Amino acid sequence: MTASRPNRRLLAHPAVVGLAIALLAALIALVLVVRERRADAVDRPVPGMAGTAAQRIEADVRFLADDLLEGREAGTRGYQLASLYVAERMRAIGLEPGGEDGSYFQRVPLLRAQRLADGGELRIERDGAVRTLRFREDFLPALNYNAADARITAPAVFVGQGVNAPSPKHDDFRGVDLSGKIAVLFAGAPAKFDNDRRAFYSSTREKLAELVRRGAVGAVFVATDEDEKRRPWARGAADWDQPGMRLRGPDGRGIDTFPQLRVVTNVNAASAAALLGRDPAPLFKAVNDGTLAPFELPGTLTLAARTQITADESRNVVGRLPGSHRTLAAEHVAFTAHLDHVGIGTPVDGDAIYNGALDNALGIGIMLEAARELAARPVSPRRSSLFIALTAEEKGLLGAEWFASHPTVPRESIVANVNMDMPILLTPTTDVIPIGIEHSTLQPIVERAAREVGVELSPDPFPEQVVFVRSDQYAFIRAGIPAVYLDGGMEATQRGIDGKAALQGFLDEHYHEPSDEADQPIQYRDAARLARLNARIGELIGNGAQRPRWNAGDFFGERFAPKSAPAQ
Repeated sequence: MTASRPNRRLLAHPAVVGLAIALLAALIALVLVVRERRADAVDRPVPGMAGTAAQRIEADVRFLADDLLEGREAGTRGYQLASLYVAERMRAIGLEPGGEDGSYFQRVPLLRAQRLADGGELRIERDGAVRTLRFREDFLPALNYNAADARITAPAVFVGQGVNAPSPKHDDFRGVDLSGKIAVLFAGAPAKFDNDRRAFYSSTREKLAELVRRGAVGAVFVATDEDEKRRPWARGAADWDQPGMRLRGPDGRGIDTFPQLRVVTNVNAASAAALLGRDPAPLFKAVNDGTLAPFELPGTLTLAARTQITADESRNVVGRLPGSHRTLAAEHVAFTAHLDHVGIGTPVDGDAIYNGALDNALGIGIMLEAARELAARPVSPRRSSLFIALTAEEKGLLGAEWFASHPTVPRESIVANVNMDMPILLTPTTDVIPIGIEHSTLQPIVERAAREVGVELSPDPFPEQVVFVRSDQYAFIRAGIPAVYLDGGMEATQRGIDGKAALQGFLDEHYHEPSDEADQPIQYRDAARLARLNARIGELIGNGAQRPRWNAGDFFGERFAPKSAPAQ
């Protein structure tokens, strides 16, 4: 995309655009229905493609990643159009409505928050001197979903990474009292933890909950040198005014927004010395060595933030394929992929639309093709299948959190989750990366499906990133439901091509950038194969004699699984 490409939001009056969108959606629905009904006439291979499965996935990606949808940010007109498109695709495939009130949609109530520069403050008063950090250059208040204007002055305590774990025994709060004070801490979790525990205790939600339990009234997250290397402060600060979201409860208040912490703020690594009152280098080193110790900071901190808070709403899209068994049809296998992306943001080379082709239009296309394949079977799996296009993943897995806590089917009926998010298919490969299969009895199911489809399984190339808790499957895991997250492979079919380097190249150059567009060399053969694998995994789960179970002693199973599993 070039700077000369017009922004379509400015080309017409909103009423005209709305009418055009409605007409376009109706045309899409008609074309899809006709296409599915004529499947026998068009379901034949074409040169260079893996048959019509690849063509269907490509068509989905090209529509969902088009500029017309303006990046599909949750709660926007572009997302609404995307959700209507997916609903009509589900209808054409033959899925029945699985949402609310006989529709394909599930309402997701949200709060939208946006930082305001006027009123943001971080002041350090120490030894009779005052130091004020600069908004955006040095610090940024976290989005506040509880108060439009918030301010606090209090003493502060450094609490390492804010982790208190019984196993392995680790306590960043030993010997200090946080009651009525501001917690100052680093992100992450101790390197000595295994990947699962490090992922869990690295969660900002878990950290904030621990601070609230200990009586803190505010928090400051300080970036380390390693944080700066992974994601430079300036890169994130450029989008300082981008809105965020949280789920909204029946009382209109945010869910999991920790109002006891009146202000939460982020500070860059360059300002760590001023904030901590000492050379931060030994502390940065102690993060990796696991030797951080808490201490009280001299003086006081003043934190302030102003936020615009508004009620908002988006929707999940849910289709259901009824099971074929008289009793097991009451149980469900949940397939998921998030439909949203990050919308319109800071222009890069004149392009401000973040289209999200791989993240996650491709995942939606693959999920829909898996649904089409299962719906075309002469006999459906014995258990029913849910296909859920989720909203607000980019805002914190919110659509998945809402569905997992407010499912449109009985919660205990969901036996497993198969998630698809950002498959990076930019070079032909021989493999698929199944994230999280080691946690449950889904492992032999996925391994059998891979053998039957003819695809290799590779281990997670970046286990330290623990993506098992960073996509929508984690909401189902927290609800006690075994899950697997399927990702694209990295074993290139062509000699001389480094598949892992290609994957890393996307993450470095195109992830959450306007360049994640449909004109990338997306390998739709591999996408079609991944859809077949999804379908076969779902079929094996659906026909299994037993529900999937967490493995004995598994960290996530022990923490989140219900005390008593439903009868088999």
